[in-house]
Amino acid sequence: MIALVLGGARSGKSALAESLAQGLPAPVRYLATGSATDPDMAGRIAAHRARRPAAWSTVEVGPGGGLAAELARAGTVLVDSLGTWLAGFEGFRPDQDLASALAAREGDSVVVSEEVGLGVHPATESGRRFRDALGQLNQEVARVADYVALVVAGRVLELAPPRGWAS
Repeated sequence: MIALVLGGARSGKSALAESLAQGLPAPVRYLATGSATDPDMAGRIAAHRARRPAAWSTVEVGPGGGLAAELARAGTVLVDSLGTWLAGFEGFRPDQDLASALAAREGDSVVVSEEVGLGVHPATESGRRFRDALGQLNQEVARVADYVALVVAGRVLELAPPRGWAS
């Protein structure tokens, strides 16, 4: 099973993903893509750690890290999040085929990603390229996902594939 959980900042997407992962076979590996670049980010990471069950292991993949290699290992994984991971690649072009790695893996996957296409139009070229690259990555992962949800203000909208969508 592959689940993709999308949402904006502070939408509740990570909490939903954690809830989904708790219902999947143990053990759960939490693949963390963020790093503490400032006190605010350190606080966010600490809050996420405190919320996770003690039995879960955490692998810090980091921005631009080897996520596909970690997905090659069997078992349940929770990836949080694709936006942070993607931001670590030059030109926002990952050197890894994440959708194929997810589709080929043995075990359940819960993937968290930001939905950045609903907000303000980015003022910079880099912001627009990131928005477009993450939107494309989200579509690629959604194509292989069995379940896709959008979280808005703590509310969950389950998203059905378009008619004729080949998964």
